This record gives sequence, C-alpha cells and structure tokens, in this order.
Amino acid sequence: MATQAERPQAQALRGRYENVRALSLALAEPLSDADATLQPMPDASPAKWHLAHTSWFFETFVLRDHVPGYRAYDESWAYLFNSYYEGEGDRHPRPRRGMLSRPSLDEIRRYCAHVDAAVAEALPELPPGALDRIELGLNHEQQHQELMLTDMLAAMAENPLLPAIWDRPPSAPVAAPGPIGGVSSRGGLFEIGAGGSGFAFDCERPRHQVLLRAYELADRAVTNGEWLRFIDEGAYATASLWLADGWDWVRANGIEAPLYWRREDAGWTRFGLDGVQSVEGTEPVCHISWYEADAFARWAGARLPTEAEWEAAGAALDPDGGNQLDGAGPVRPRAASAGSGLRQMYGDVWEWTQSAFSPYPGFAPEEGTVGEYNGKFMANQMVLRGGSCATPRGHLRASYRNFFYPHQRWQFCGLRLARDL
Repeated sequence: MATQAERPQAQALRGRYENVRALSLALAEPLSDADATLQPMPDASPAKWHLAHTSWFFETFVLRDHVPGYRAYDESWAYLFNSYYEGEGDRHPRPRRGMLSRPSLDEIRRYCAHVDAAVAEALPELPPGALDRIELGLNHEQQHQELMLTDMLAAMAENPLLPAIWDRPPSAPVAAPGPIGGVSSRGGLFEIGAGGSGFAFDCERPRHQVLLRAYELADRAVTNGEWLRFIDEGAYATASLWLADGWDWVRANGIEAPLYWRREDAGWTRFGLDGVQSVEGTEPVCHISWYEADAFARWAGARLPTEAEWEAAGAALDPDGGNQLDGAGPVRPRAASAGSGLRQMYGDVWEWTQSAFSPYPGFAPEEGTVGEYNGKFMANQMVLRGGSCATPRGHLRASYRNFFYPHQRWQFCGLRLARDL
C-alpha cells in the first residue's frame, strides 16, 4: 500500500476536508438546539440536519463503501439523514425534518467528530475512487453551507422578534453606482461547460460549442434602488409585465416586494442574518423569484441573459473574486465597486438566467447512487449563475450551474440585465 507521503491527492484533501468541515460547525455555532431544529418551510432544512446529512454523505459513500470493517455510528440514522438518494433506500419525509427533535445538536456534533476521525484515519490508504468521493463530498458540503445560511435566515424570519444571528459589523457609507452600463459581445462560436480534469459536477459536462448572436450584458447587478422604482411604478400590479404563471403566483401569494422586505412608516426595511436593517439602495436586490426577475427585465426594456451568454462573458474573470463567504458571520450583497467592465459576476447574488436547467448534449450522470445528484432534477427549473455572498470562496467556476424552481426566492437570488444587439 502507498503511504500518505506518496499520495499528494490525499495530502491535499486532508487540509481541505478539515477546513470545509470546520466552517460548517462554525456556521451553526450561534444556534441553540431549538434554533437548529427549526424547519420554516418544506424547501428548507434544519441546521442540524445539514450537519448530519453532510456527515452521512462521507460516512456512506467513503467510509462504508471503501473502508473494510467500518461500522456506522448509528445504523438507524441513514433513514433520518439520506436526502433524496433512492438507491440508499427509504428516508424520512423532507417536509417533516423539523420534527426531528432527537438526536440533539450536541449529538450531531459528536457524529461529525466521529466521521471526521474515521476519514482522517482512513485517508492515507483510500483508493483513488474514494478520494474522488471525498472531493465530491466537499463540494456537496459547500453547497449545504450556503443552504444552511439561507435556511437559518428563513427560520429566524418566522420569529416575530426578528432576531439577528450575528451582529452587523460597522461599514462605511457607499456611493450610489451610476446608471447601468453595458458590455457588448459580437457573438459567434463559444465553448461552455467544464473541461479538463478538474472537479465539476456532472451537469456542467461535457464542454461543447454554442452559437451566440451579438448581445450586451449589464456591467453590474440590479440594485435595491432600481427595484424600488419598479415597485413605485406599480409593476407588481401590472399584468402585462408578467408571464401567466408569474402573474398567478403574484396574485395568489400577495407578492408586492422581495422576500424579507417590509414597508415601514420611515421607508422599506429588510431582514437578514444581521437582523432588521434599512434597505440600502446601492446594494444588489436579492431574494427575488425568477418570475420577478423576468418581469423586471421586461419593465426595464431588457431581458435575462441565457446561461451561455453569461458563461461566455464570465469565463475570463476570477471566480474567486467578489463578495463571497469567507467565514462565519452575517453575509449580505454589497454595492458594486467603482470601475468599468463587468462587475459582480461572481459573488453578491446568484443571477437568474432565461435558461431552463436541462442536460447538455452528451450529458451522462455519475455512475452509481451519486448519479442521482443532479440529472433527475432537470425539469421545470431555471439556471442561476455566479454564486452569492453566501457561497464559500473557492467553490465557484465559470461553468457552475445552480438551479431552482421559478417561484423560489429564499436563496440570495438577484439579476443582471441583457439585451440583443
């Protein structure tokens, strides 16, 4: 057997594994057991479920499958913490995860420690296939870190006291951005999708050519200030701006502003991980649905970009730049920096596109149960690009595809405009 010193991939994974797992625990640190058990809606999950599920992923697909003689921490927990893997058998119904008062948050932390110790011990001798599963598991956990933050926010928003999870750090006033500018592309043949040997989810592959017409992409995300004008001009009550499904959704749910916004006597406020704050006009609008993004684009005389247009424009930019998650604490979108060219492409807010989440030509899911990760969700969902302020830094790349249903808006979702040339 090779030793750890002879296994560079194992050595590199050890540090990443420790850092990713530590961040998950740090995000949950301010929570009481009651906080960590709340499930504010079926789309969200309790914080302690996120911690347990990501540990179950490593325990199942790394330790159980690749470490001879490994025994599960608790055989019954697979039923509790499997998410949607049909190949792993029956599981607790997703809408009832908030009923899992036991095991406690402290017991879940002990479970995390148990799995971490077992992975650390096994890591030097794991075969390449198991190391690939760890890589997948780390990227999977980073997705759950963002989900944990947005689900924690949704849970606190149900409390009439609207408590802050973290205090807001002081920040200097930011100058209002100028009018939205545009960055044009002459179009032509482009390659999109993940290529090479680096990690990517199966839905990002294969790399392939697309033909784009000339287009213009806005140089920054749409701001709260611009969204306030959308509200003030009665857009939420103007049927001609909305697709039929979107108009039905607005009327059925009484939608009149982004999620977590409230109209107060002194003006609009929004609720965040830092509690109730005034809506700042310079910051990118977020917590909007695809329906709202599409209606705003129509109101602005523009449209949403396709995901191919977005990737072609963003491929030359640094995916680790911008406002992204670097550690535990409150996150929020920040105003665009001064300058020219494309800004805020990575971080701040996920940007809705007009593209449906569908397979690329030649798509093939991962082999085995982990092949259920993306492919089976390729129906009735829309693609978002670019990450958000809650996306862990180092997790993004130009080909990264996120996806949600058109009505969902509890994530940090915003928009960037596009136009034909």
